[in-house]
Amino acid sequence: MKQAYFNWSSGKDSALALYKVLAEKEFNITKLVTTVNADVDRVSMHGLRKELLDLQAERLRLPLEKIQLAGNVTMAEYSEILGAAAKRSVSEGNTHSIFGDIFLEDLKNYREEQLAQVGLKAVFPLWKKDTKELITEFIDLGFKAITVCVNGKYLDQSFAGRIVDHQFVADLPKNVDPCGENGEFHTFVFDGPIFSKPVEFKIGEQVKRKYEPAKSNDDNCFSDDEKPWDTEFYFCDLIPV
Repeated sequence: MKQAYFNWSSGKDSALALYKVLAEKEFNITKLVTTVNADVDRVSMHGLRKELLDLQAERLRLPLEKIQLAGNVTMAEYSEILGAAAKRSVSEGNTHSIFGDIFLEDLKNYREEQLAQVGLKAVFPLWKKDTKELITEFIDLGFKAITVCVNGKYLDQSFAGRIVDHQFVADLPKNVDPCGENGEFHTFVFDGPIFSKPVEFKIGEQVKRKYEPAKSNDDNCFSDDEKPWDTEFYFCDLIPV
């Protein structure tokens, strides 16, 4: 059986991809790997408390490696830190790295190129699948998820803190991907067929935050690979109980 680590976001795409990988039994999953915003001690982009991330890994019965990143990390810094982590994984006997990405070509190419430099092969179990079918499968399998981060460019605050069910999908605007694959929303999965038991939490406050992407050149401007991304988000805080 091939040795692989799984890039765990804490959200629905990761959960469904992990479910499929475990069912197919081609890979031995040695660990989950998640990036954490070191400035706030929360899961990168999702804004999830790391205590809930730890509980997820416990319920999934898999070791967890947290990679610390600055909140305004540049692409160069990101590549260096993730590259070092990938080298460690190779030294542990891993030959593959698994992701929940669905159709972002640039991101897939970036991951493949970076991992190939250290001898790892990237695997994408959900690649090019129909996202409406994927989210329907996710819900019908019995996974439970809640939105923890909503991109203000696509969705209003009412979508933050909502359970991901068939009604949620029906309520999404037509320009929003059903799986949020363009970054429209991020989720926290708290139960499902690969969990030993649910992760319990209560809903905390909702906050709106704006971010300034990092600039790294002498003129304080964005380089070609550091162009501004969406910077306004609604977060729903979840509190472990």
